[in-house]
Amino acid sequence: MDEVKFSLNEKGKGQFYIPGDQGKVAEMMISISGNDLTVIHTEVLPKEEGRGLATRLLAAMVDYARGNHLKVIALCPFVHIQFKQHPEQYNDIWKK
Repeated sequence: MDEVKFSLNEKGKGQFYIPGDQGKVAEMMISISGNDLTVIHTEVLPKEEGRGLATRLLAAMVDYARGNHLKVIALCPFVHIQFKQHPEQYNDIWKK
């Protein structure tokens, strides 16, 4: 199964991603500053769409934010829509 991986550099820039045979098939670009995790962009390769990969990235990011007591700033349209449509699931971490 497609495993979500995470990388973060010393400047607080990073990503949640799902690797494939030829590189990343899905990625969520983030930035962490202080107690804020900003989701900048989420992208899934067109040939991989419809498999729920963006939702898996979202779940990994939410788990990370909760585990590290971070508030999420959703600049990414996908994440913002998910937060708006399901506020009961994300109100504890959503920095509006």
